[in-house]
Amino acid sequence: MVDDSAAGVTGEPFVLDVERGKIREFAAATHSANPAYLDEERPVVPPTFLTTAFFWQSGASDPWAAVAMDQHRGLHAEQEFVFHGPPPRAGTRLVGQSRIESVTRKEGRSGPLAFAVMVTEFRDEAGRLVATARLTGVETG
Repeated sequence: MVDDSAAGVTGEPFVLDVERGKIREFAAATHSANPAYLDEERPVVPPTFLTTAFFWQSGASDPWAAVAMDQHRGLHAEQEFVFHGPPPRAGTRLVGQSRIESVTRKEGRSGPLAFAVMVTEFRDEAGRLVATARLTGVETG
C-alpha cells in the first residue's frame, strides 16, 4: 500500500555519464534511424534517453522505495521529460537528484487509486538545470 508520508522524500545525487555507445544502443532499441543519434561524433540524446537513469540510481539515491507501492497493483501511468535548453550530448556528465513530489488518492470507477509523482532534476557540471523528468505511478485498489 502506498505510504502517504513518502511525499517530500529526496534521494542522494547520482551521476549519469552520457556515453556515445549508450545513445546508439538506445536509438537501436527504439528502432530509430535518426542520424543525430547514430552518426555524429557527439550525438544528442533521444528525448526519452534519460529514463536510463534507473540503471545508475539505486540505494540512497532512489526515493521511490519510500512510496512502498504494491508492484502487483502498480502501474507506470505517465512519464514526461522537459529539456531546459538543448538536450545533452555524448560526453556530458549529468548529476541527477530525485524527490517524491506528491502522493494523492482518489476514487476510481473500480475502487481507490493512489498516485505518486517522482521528479528528477538533471544538472550539468556547472550546476545548470538541463532536464527534468516526471514519473507518475498509480496503485489500484
